Amino acid sequence: MRQMKTPLFSGLLEHANRNPIQFHIPGHKKGMGMHPAFREFIGENALSIDLINIAPLDDLHHPKAMIKEAQDLAAEAFGADHTFFSVQGTSGAIMAMIMATCSPGDKIIVPRNVHKSVMSAIIFAGAVPIFIHPSMDERLGISHGITVKAVQKALEAHPDAAALLVINPTYFGIAGDLREIVRTAHNYEIPVLVDEAHGVHIHFHEELPISAMQAGADMAATSVHKLGGSLTQTSILNVREGLVDVDRVKTVMSMLTTTSTSYIFLASLDMARQHLALNGHLLTEQAMKLAEKARNMINDIPRIYCVGREILGKPATFAMDPTKLLIHVRDLGITGWEVENWLRDKYNIEVEMSDLYNVLCFVTAGDSDETIQVLVNALRDLSVEFAHVQAEEKPTISLPNIPMLSTTPRNAFYAETETIPFAEAAGRVITEFIMVYPPGIPIFLPGEVITEENLAYIQENIRVGLPVQGPEDETLKTIKVVKRQTAISG
Repeated sequence: MRQMKTPLFSGLLEHANRNPIQFHIPGHKKGMGMHPAFREFIGENALSIDLINIAPLDDLHHPKAMIKEAQDLAAEAFGADHTFFSVQGTSGAIMAMIMATCSPGDKIIVPRNVHKSVMSAIIFAGAVPIFIHPSMDERLGISHGITVKAVQKALEAHPDAAALLVINPTYFGIAGDLREIVRTAHNYEIPVLVDEAHGVHIHFHEELPISAMQAGADMAATSVHKLGGSLTQTSILNVREGLVDVDRVKTVMSMLTTTSTSYIFLASLDMARQHLALNGHLLTEQAMKLAEKARNMINDIPRIYCVGREILGKPATFAMDPTKLLIHVRDLGITGWEVENWLRDKYNIEVEMSDLYNVLCFVTAGDSDETIQVLVNALRDLSVEFAHVQAEEKPTISLPNIPMLSTTPRNAFYAETETIPFAEAAGRVITEFIMVYPPGIPIFLPGEVITEENLAYIQENIRVGLPVQGPEDETLKTIKVVKRQTAISG
C-alpha cells in the first residue's frame, strides 16, 4: 500500500493550490513573465509546479521531507537500500557511480563499448580503465555484453581494481549472466556498477533479464525516462550497502547536480515510480505482447529479419528483452541509415537508431496495435521497393586490438597537444576518441598508444563505408596527440 503514495507530486500540488505570491526564482512566476505563446503551449498546470527548493518543498541536496520519502519509496520499489533521484540523466548517475568508487590512479574494469559518460567519469576521476572486449555478433554487426569468463580473467589480472562496470542489458536488449558476474566480482570484494540505462522495466517482469538489484549489484544507474514513463533527463541511482560508501555516493551526487533542480522532473520520477510499482508488470506484459506480434509479422517479410530468442544460449547472450525490435536489413542491399531515412520520409516513422545493417525500435506500453501495424506495413513496402536491389558482398566486422595505455585518460585529456598527419601518428599518444559504427567500440581512447595496425583498421573501415566518429578532424587527415617536449639547449 505504501507504493500508492506520491509524496513529492502530492506535495507540489498542495503547494501550487495554496497559490503563494512568489518572490523567488524561477523568474517567470508561474508563466506570467515568459513569452505568452510558450506559456500557452506548456500550460498553467505545468508552470505552477516549475518551482525551486524553497523550505516547504524539501531540497534534493539535503532531503528530509517529501523528496526523502519519494526516494525511499523508489528504493523499496527497486529493491535497493538507497535510491537517489537524478535530474542530470543517467549520464550524471553513471558519473557519480564511478567518481564515488574510484580515486586518482585506481583501476576500473570496464567493457570496451561503454557509453561516453563512463569515459568522461574516468577522466574526471583520474582512474585507469582496464578494458574487456565485449562479445561480437558478426552476423548482426553489433556487440553484446561481457562474459563471466572474461570478467574472471580480468579480475585475476587486476585483483586490486576499485570497481567493475557492466552494461545490463545492452542498448539492443541483450544481457549476460549478471548474477554470476556479480558473484565473481564479490569473491574479490570488488563492487559491481551497472549501467542500466535501458533496463528500468526489467525489474518488474519475471520473463525479462534480472535487474541489477536482483542480481546483487552494488550500484545501478537506471534510466526511468527511457522506458519507465518519466520526463526526459530523469533517472535514478540505486545503491546497495556493503562494498560502497553510501555517504560518499551522496556527496558525489550532490557535487554533480545543479542546485536549481527541476521539480517537474522530480515529480515525474515520483509518479513513474508509483506507476511502475503498481502497474509495471501489466505495462511490461502489454509491451512484450505487442513486440512479439511485431516480431512475428516482420519475420514473414522477405529479406528482413527481427532478432528473437534464437539469439540466446551463448555466454554473452544469456537473456534478452523482447520489447527491443532489432531489425536487420543487411539482405535488402541498403543500409540501416537508408532505412531510417526512408521510414521518416515515406511513413513519418522515427526509429530509435540505425547503423550500417540494422534499425532499432523500442516498443512500450505507449504503443498500440495501430502503431505496430503502421511499422509492419512500412517494412513490407520497404521490402517490395528494394526487392530488385542486389545485396553487395558484406564487409566483415572485426574487433580492433586494444592499444596499450601510456598514461591515464585524464592526463592525456589535459596534456598539451599537437595536431599531426593521421598517416604519421603511429607510436604517439592520442588525446581524442575514435570509434567506428558498427560495432560502436572505440578504436582509440585518450592516453592510448597509436598503432600501425589500428590505423590500418580505421582505413579499412572507411574504405568499406563504415563511419568513423570522434576526432575533431572529421576527414581524418589529422589527429591530435600529446605534444612532444623539446629539450632546452644551454
